[in-house]
Amino acid sequence: MSLVERYILRAAATVFLGALFALTAVIWITQSLRDFDLLTSKGQTIFVFLHATGLVVPSLVTVIAPLALFGAAVFTLNRLNADSELIVMSASGVSPGRLLRPFLVLTLAVSLAVGALSLWIVPWSFAELRNIIMKVRADFLSRVVREGQFTTLDQGLVFHYRERAPGGGLNGIFIQDRRNPADVRTYIAETGRNIEDSGQNFLILEKGSLQRQTRAERDPILVEFRSYAVDLAQFGGEGEGAPLKPRERSTANLFSPNLDDTYVQRNLGAIRSALHDRLIDPLYALVFGLVGFASLARPRTTRQGRGMAITAGLAAVVGLRVGGFGLAALAAREPWAVWAMYTLPLAAILVSCWIAFGDPMALLGRGAKISPALRQAAG
Repeated sequence: MSLVERYILRAAATVFLGALFALTAVIWITQSLRDFDLLTSKGQTIFVFLHATGLVVPSLVTVIAPLALFGAAVFTLNRLNADSELIVMSASGVSPGRLLRPFLVLTLAVSLAVGALSLWIVPWSFAELRNIIMKVRADFLSRVVREGQFTTLDQGLVFHYRERAPGGGLNGIFIQDRRNPADVRTYIAETGRNIEDSGQNFLILEKGSLQRQTRAERDPILVEFRSYAVDLAQFGGEGEGAPLKPRERSTANLFSPNLDDTYVQRNLGAIRSALHDRLIDPLYALVFGLVGFASLARPRTTRQGRGMAITAGLAAVVGLRVGGFGLAALAAREPWAVWAMYTLPLAAILVSCWIAFGDPMALLGRGAKISPALRQAAG
């Protein structure tokens, strides 16, 4: 790599890292404010809050990194042109192929990083976030609910206990779960206690009854029990036993899901879409880098506006990303959309290369006769 290429690579990488950090920080802060109830209503520590919100960062980076790469390519090329450096490079024989080389190195590095995040790190982060949320929900019961109060844990889920017994137990427990209108459940128990088994938190109800009212039955069903275990993680959401969502499953699991699993049978489309979406994510980094290069790769004088080229590049990036999200959603319902998911970025790569290297002479790296001084200045 020549001196000029290293100079361009250093400038583009600096802008890319700055844009990636700034955009990720802004969106992370916005996302974190939505989850601030971990510190307030759910009574968690700042460390739990940072851990939970920090696990969202890898998924943000997979979307932001290609956009930051496009911005870095456009900013760097526009600055080179504004300082007349791009014109000097072109006049001294630097072909579009050589000019692309530093951007291509940066683009491939970002694509590999996005691929590693999308295939391995993001699924792990979502699975870990699921575990934290379940623990927070279970801890919510013991730390936030106050004795003698009827507390709404989730829409349609009310919890009440009369008093806290010595040793941490609860007396006079009432739970009503109306989240499923077709199956309303009411638990009443004299006592209850929290236990943890294999990482799961349960509330053991003792000496009580369960009343179920279903749409299929006119009269309620009443069942008395001596002991009944309630999974605390289900309060406010899905419990430990709930199946993993496609985004929480490893890539290997998406490649070979258990077809005997009822959840997999019902959600084969979502699993298919999630798998191919992960495989395609690195392509968008490559696409956005090439679109940014194709937009401003050709040198222009200061009298020639570049605003239209930047606007067209930005519109292409937004259209490609929105189209990609739309095709991923469509692929969950229609298998043929998987082919369209790959066709869109691959077609964008070909069009970007055609725009950047439309001149056959540019592809061969040939240019006008130049002076030795200009050749030496270009490295």
